[in-house]
Amino acid sequence: MSSPALDNRAIAATLDEYAALLELAGANYYSARAYRRAAELVRGLPVEAHGLVREGRMRELRGIGPGIEARLRELVETGRIEELEELRRQTSPELAALGRMLGFGAKLGSQIATSLGITTADELRAAAAEGRLREVPGIGPQKEARIREALARERAAAVGPLLLHRAQALAERLALELGGIPAGDPRRWRDSASRLAVVVATERPDHVRARFAALPDIVTLVEPDVGVTLDGIPVELVLARPGQLGTALVRATGSPEYVASLGPLPDAPDEEGVYARLGLPYLPPELRELPACADPPELVRVEDMRGDLHCHTTWSDGKATVLEMAHAGRARGYEYLAICDHTASLRVVPGLTADDLRRQGEEIAAANDELAPFRVLRGTECDILPDGSLDLPDDVLAELDWVQISLHAGQRAPRRELTARVTHAMRHPAARSLSHPTGRLIGHRPENALDLERTFETALDTGVALEVNGLPDRLDLSGEHVREALSAGVSITCSTDAHSVAGLDWMPLSVHTARRGAARAADVLNTRPLREVISSG
Repeated sequence: MSSPALDNRAIAATLDEYAALLELAGANYYSARAYRRAAELVRGLPVEAHGLVREGRMRELRGIGPGIEARLRELVETGRIEELEELRRQTSPELAALGRMLGFGAKLGSQIATSLGITTADELRAAAAEGRLREVPGIGPQKEARIREALARERAAAVGPLLLHRAQALAERLALELGGIPAGDPRRWRDSASRLAVVVATERPDHVRARFAALPDIVTLVEPDVGVTLDGIPVELVLARPGQLGTALVRATGSPEYVASLGPLPDAPDEEGVYARLGLPYLPPELRELPACADPPELVRVEDMRGDLHCHTTWSDGKATVLEMAHAGRARGYEYLAICDHTASLRVVPGLTADDLRRQGEEIAAANDELAPFRVLRGTECDILPDGSLDLPDDVLAELDWVQISLHAGQRAPRRELTARVTHAMRHPAARSLSHPTGRLIGHRPENALDLERTFETALDTGVALEVNGLPDRLDLSGEHVREALSAGVSITCSTDAHSVAGLDWMPLSVHTARRGAARAADVLNTRPLREVISSG
């Protein structure tokens, strides 16, 4: 007998939990990532996943292999996944989440649960107070002291960054379930989030608290209004009377330093009312990192974007063809899309030679014939070689509509060497934009040593734009560096670096990162008609 049909949100939440517990159990990284991606896919489906599962059609979706399909079928037919139940028994999700959040580790949290036969945060606090932590193998006096100190903290704080797209998805899910508004770091579009909040206007606070505690994403409470996810991310529930919603939202959005600069906040039902009563112009959340701005600019919007100037296809490491990417770009209302596949020196993925680019040009021409007046630009993400030259012959580069130059290898080179290499490449007459200039991978690789002041000077001399790359783990240039670039008079591009049709949806991450740097539409090259983009070189 089949179980009651689960909706997409419930299925996705189960897959997310399965992925998190796989990580905790020491499973292969790629297995856990596959389940996270499957969760994102299910959450965004326009149809009910349980129907596709029963019809045997889930394998038609990219990223759903036989293992994930089997577990989805088990979940849809029985309402549970036996392996997930076993993982829950082995790992104690509540103590694993608490361990992640407080910094002593998810595995140790689960080990404490197994050794002491406890499962809840309250039981952990009691065990610590009774001195029982020393009974757990591997916990000596120093580690015991660290755990007790962590448990005594007044307010939880995330120990590691949550990338913007994941933080926003989590906050939006919780807000949707509670009828509230996402706040905290994701609302300011910070590139990684440590403070998440949901603001709810209500006359029944206890009812909302009970719903919050029962949400699938919340595995434990550390305070009545602070829950923790299985990933160890604390989420604050902010309750307000309807007439004070705006005040609560300003405060919960932050940053704390910005809010403090406003002084005492008046009560108002919306944010505009708060600013009006303070005698200040409304400030978009992206600009609320610094003290109050007296005259905020009119920031660039996603709707201002006329095209995407950095996309990949199956010619290199992309997942879609030229025509598929072009159709997707046109469907998003763009006037143009630049295909910028990698060049051959980037050996970790397939790259295009000069001959490959000319053959790809024939495919692009055919797409343009089919989709006119929409325009697919012949482009490249051309690697910068160790001597600062480019990885394609000059005659081929001269044929192209758009040339992104990129540094991939050598990110750890000394400042002088790195800067000389990049600025030399920027002086090539074909170069139009510098991709992900600082080379950072958020949470994994710090910014390289590139001298940005020298880079900005070179950009002004050459007319080369600097990219705000929309990949969630890049967002490079950062908002802070965008502000510096614009102050120096440099133009930027907002691009997705999309490697699939779905990747085109990263454009808001790029645009809002640019907004954090106070970018206006006039500052962003691809807000302009194609003729201006082409002629600006």
